[in-house]
Amino acid sequence: MNQRVFDRVWNEVRGQYYDPGLHGVDWGEARRTFRPRALAAPDDRTLYRALGEMLALLDDDHASASAPAIARRLDTMRQARPAIGVTLRPDAADPGFYVVETVREGSPAEAAGVAAGWRLDTTRPGVWHPELDVVEDQTVTLVFFDPDGAVRTVTVTPRVMQPRPPFVADLSRPGVAVLRIDAFDPGLGDWVGRQLAALPSGTDIVLDLRGNPGGRLLEADALLSCFLPRDLAWATRTTRGGQAIVLKTAGGCGELDGPAANEVAVLVDAKSRSAAELTPAALQEARRAVVVGEQTAGAVLISQDTRLPDGGRLSLSRSDFVTAGGVRLEKRGVTPDLPAPVVGEDADQDPALELAIAALSGSAEAQVRAAQAPAL
Repeated sequence: MNQRVFDRVWNEVRGQYYDPGLHGVDWGEARRTFRPRALAAPDDRTLYRALGEMLALLDDDHASASAPAIARRLDTMRQARPAIGVTLRPDAADPGFYVVETVREGSPAEAAGVAAGWRLDTTRPGVWHPELDVVEDQTVTLVFFDPDGAVRTVTVTPRVMQPRPPFVADLSRPGVAVLRIDAFDPGLGDWVGRQLAALPSGTDIVLDLRGNPGGRLLEADALLSCFLPRDLAWATRTTRGGQAIVLKTAGGCGELDGPAANEVAVLVDAKSRSAAELTPAALQEARRAVVVGEQTAGAVLISQDTRLPDGGRLSLSRSDFVTAGGVRLEKRGVTPDLPAPVVGEDADQDPALELAIAALSGSAEAQVRAAQAPAL
């Protein structure tokens, strides 16, 4: 099985990666280096670490392989399932460690005192790591380092938790609708259309894409079609064979007859990736929205997933991407019109959101900051 998984990954990259030159990587040498390691791997963790190191040679955030347990969690993300309650990302500077990005409210991890910013150590024997399944009522041991470097060993018992909705509307502020979008999942365009159709005319819209990892390209187009006219070119994707395909808004937005006229701001941060970058870039270039927050991740190639023989998943970039204005966002990201400070999840205030609302209301301070901000 290790051989089948490795060969599938290696061949997919060789034959399907968007850059036929593989960024200058000697892919034959990569095979000679990593295949013996993969075939000798005693478990999924060791196998997928070897695959990850090989894919890292491409220097492409979209090129990754997920072990079967991780793939199963991704497949059931929108279902009730056993959960610890943490969102993790690999620590690029320290293999074997993961950074806690978020801790879900009401989760076993929160009850155990785990906090965002802690680093999960998976190098010790007998501790849980992401390549293992999470089983209801099966207690696991987690070893963390907090920001001060102190070791925090905690024991948690996963329990079934309901999925968080990927789209949430916050209508608590007069004259403003904050549409929180956690991912570009199926149904996003229709959902946004329903929200817009139900709002009083003149309501300002804030699209909150902070922490959004991206998703379906079709849903990015559907969201853009809620605010841009039909057949407007907003990007160009270039295939491995060199074919340039101009992406144009398909039109339609749920229950709306045409694009909404509402004033729009988009919130982004360093964790906004892929479709959550190309969408604000398109709105920014069309002068249809003000973008507020941090520089985005710069991970904007068009990728596609492939199921591997053991149930794992390969994510691979299949097309290059530039905006309608010719900007290549990969390794660059979207520069906000209004930079805003980063605050922790527990902060009582949200300065980025308040700045976005102020910009939509035309406050003098926001206008000055907009004039001083760098352009995309």
